[in-house]
Amino acid sequence: MNRLLILPLLLSISFAADLPKVPSKSIATKQQELFADDFQGAEPAKVWHKVVPTFTIENGTLKGTQTRDVTIPAANGKPEIRAHAAVHGLEIPTKDSVVECRIKFEGATMIDVEFDDRKYTGCHYGHICRAQVRLNGVTIIDEKDGNMRNDIYAMKKDPAKKAEVAKLLVGRQITYPAKLETGKWYTLVVETVGDEMRVAIDGEPAAYLKSSGIAHATKSKIELGVAGKDGFFDDVKVWNAAASGVK
Repeated sequence: MNRLLILPLLLSISFAADLPKVPSKSIATKQQELFADDFQGAEPAKVWHKVVPTFTIENGTLKGTQTRDVTIPAANGKPEIRAHAAVHGLEIPTKDSVVECRIKFEGATMIDVEFDDRKYTGCHYGHICRAQVRLNGVTIIDEKDGNMRNDIYAMKKDPAKKAEVAKLLVGRQITYPAKLETGKWYTLVVETVGDEMRVAIDGEPAAYLKSSGIAHATKSKIELGVAGKDGFFDDVKVWNAAASGVK
C-alpha cells in the first residue's frame, strides 16, 4: 500500500478506537406520542413554523434546501445576514424524548435534529443540544454548556482565545465515523434521557454523548435542519421518554 495512504488509515482506525462505546441498546423507553407527520398535505402543517428558509413539501416528504449559503455583510443600514442552514421548527416541550424520522441526502452536507429553549438566556439563541448527521459521520453537541454558552460564544470571536476555548469545549461534542449514501433513505432515532443523547441509524448504534447541558429541563422546541442542497425528512415522530435502565 502507498505509504502516503497508510497514515490517514491508521489515524482513522485509532480515532474510532478511542471513542466511547455507543450503548448497544436504547437508553430511552417511549412513553406518550406527542407528534407525528408523514407530510401528505400540499404544504407543511400549520404546527410547523419557519425558522430559517427554505422547506417545502415534495412527493409526500419534507424537503430542506439551504438558501442562505453565503454571508451578506451589513450595508445601507441593513444588518448582516449570516450563512445558515435551513431550519424548520416545532413547539413541543420535552425533557426526555425520542425523535424518530427518515432522512435522505440529495446534495445536502448535513441533516440534524436540534433542541432549543428560546426563554433560556444563558446561551446564544437558546440552543441546547443537537445531533448532526453527515455522509461520513454523526456528531452530538452539548451547546448549552458548550459552544453556544454565552461566554464561550463570545470568546470564539477572539482568535487569541482559541486554545482557551478548546479547553472549555472538551467533552461537549463528539463525532463518530459513518458511511452513508446519497439518495438512500435512513431511519434516524435521537434519544435524549437526562444528560445523555444516543443516536441510532437504521437500528444500529451510531453516536453517544453524556454532557451536562443535555439535561436541560425545558427543551421547548425541536428543530430540523439541512445544510446544502437538498435534504429530506419523512415520517417524523416524537415521544416523551423515560430512561430504559439499559447500558
